[in-house]
Amino acid sequence: MKSIAKVACVSLLGASTLLLSSFAVAGDADWPQWRGPNRDGHAAPQELKKSWDDAAPRLRWSFTSAGRGYSAVSIVDGRLYTMGTHDEKCFAICLNAKTGEKIWETEVARGSTADDYNHGWGGGPRSTPTVDGDQVFVLSDIGQLAALSKADGKIQWSTNFVSDHGGKIPVWGYAESPLVDGDRVVVTPGEANFMIALDRKTGEKVWSSQGINAPAQYVSIIKGDVGGKSFYVTASKPGLFAVDTQSGNQVFSDSTTGNNVAVIPTPVLSENLLYHTSDYGAGNTLLKLKADSDKIAAESVYHLAGKSMMNHHGGVVLHDGVIYGCTRANGGMWLAQDLESGETLWEQKMRPNHSGSICFADGMLYCYNDEEGSVVLVEPNRAEWKPKGTLTLPRETELPRDKGAIWAHPVVADQMLIIRDQDLIFAFDIAR
Repeated sequence: MKSIAKVACVSLLGASTLLLSSFAVAGDADWPQWRGPNRDGHAAPQELKKSWDDAAPRLRWSFTSAGRGYSAVSIVDGRLYTMGTHDEKCFAICLNAKTGEKIWETEVARGSTADDYNHGWGGGPRSTPTVDGDQVFVLSDIGQLAALSKADGKIQWSTNFVSDHGGKIPVWGYAESPLVDGDRVVVTPGEANFMIALDRKTGEKVWSSQGINAPAQYVSIIKGDVGGKSFYVTASKPGLFAVDTQSGNQVFSDSTTGNNVAVIPTPVLSENLLYHTSDYGAGNTLLKLKADSDKIAAESVYHLAGKSMMNHHGGVVLHDGVIYGCTRANGGMWLAQDLESGETLWEQKMRPNHSGSICFADGMLYCYNDEEGSVVLVEPNRAEWKPKGTLTLPRETELPRDKGAIWAHPVVADQMLIIRDQDLIFAFDIAR
């Protein structure tokens, strides 16, 4: 079986530019879900250091009891939310984001075992909590979806992708992060009920996608709109699938980034351009979308494989017309790619690392390497890799990762950089 496919867990260029003082107003610099406010890897506007060359950022706090897992974190109103497994149970965890002190911990499912899915690259939850209003939505690696009270973690409702919706646990566990859209929660159990929308207050099913029967993979859904027609899009082994937000009817599909091993990164949407990439020979694709009656026409602009972007699970971000991320081509490289043409602009070797995850905040890239636990601050540039300093994990987990590495994505919120390695969470002060 090919190496490391497992975590998810993957751009609405919409974060408006605000003029902030160096003090971030509560709520203005939140990171409420997977890949930030708009699911595009971009943090909310906040004033941050532009260089770490003189000194690495100061460690503000650390938390050492997050348990086993690859879940990233969400931060809303001074509270941090994540997931982990310990004592054979899967928990949602809430911390004080200013101090790292635990506020509550709620058991949401049993812990997974090697009988549930392949634990060869590590077990534990892979999903990031979604925080919206007074609720927190979490998904365990065995497919238990739960709505919790944000205040105290009390379970409001819970449903299982397999027993309740006919899904099947993927080879490396369920990994998507729930999408909240108004009064609905949208998720992907897979199989005949490939994508479903649930009432956020009750957990009752509103609709199932129509015309799709495909296995769940590790991709998180994003929402888009073309010509007034709104859609949800995700990906599976056969490729990209999009459905109408109101009915669940399929509106378009594209097979170019599908593969038979694992499809993981979240798509990136910029107006009517949809970009997606995955590993295992799939490469990357750009589609031009146009509303067409009750469907959406998806015209291929390009599909590139080989020595182009072939992102495993660290995700990519779009900034000023350039896609930045890690490709598994050539043994692992940080890479910049022109969005509209697909041209590779530059590559940067990352050995001994083989992969890395990424986010964007206040005009800078945060590139988190998977083997040595280092984060490189990089100035985005079309012509070259421009590093502006590096920090490294103060210590690495003592939990066995098996064949796994450091795969939780970096998060920037409240003028802090938050990085995780299994049971360890570190918060660094990056304010300027």
